[in-house]
Amino acid sequence: MQIYNATRGKSLAHNSLLADSFFSRLVGLLGKKNLPRGWCLVIRPCSSVHTMFMAFPIDILFLDCSKRVAALHHSLPPFRLSRIIRQSRMVIEFPPGTLALTGTAAGDLIEFR
Repeated sequence: MQIYNATRGKSLAHNSLLADSFFSRLVGLLGKKNLPRGWCLVIRPCSSVHTMFMAFPIDILFLDCSKRVAALHHSLPPFRLSRIIRQSRMVIEFPPGTLALTGTAAGDLIEFR
């Protein structure tokens, strides 16, 4: 599934992993050595994330119920916690630099293709 920023006309990822069960959301990217460019992890439902015991930083999008960016974080380092974003219904984790490269900002509309 492709993740596309409709507001900016930019592809954010051409491949995605889905974490939608308790266990898959808990594990997320733990144990991975990296997240290749063009890949992402979609976590739903989700309003905050952690990078405990991860080996690399991640870019994070928090999406509301209409798939608009409610908040974002650039390059959250390992062993950190994100803020809780109350309006977030879904989180997408990307390789670091993805959001800056695509100009993604709060309020942008994200599409799943």
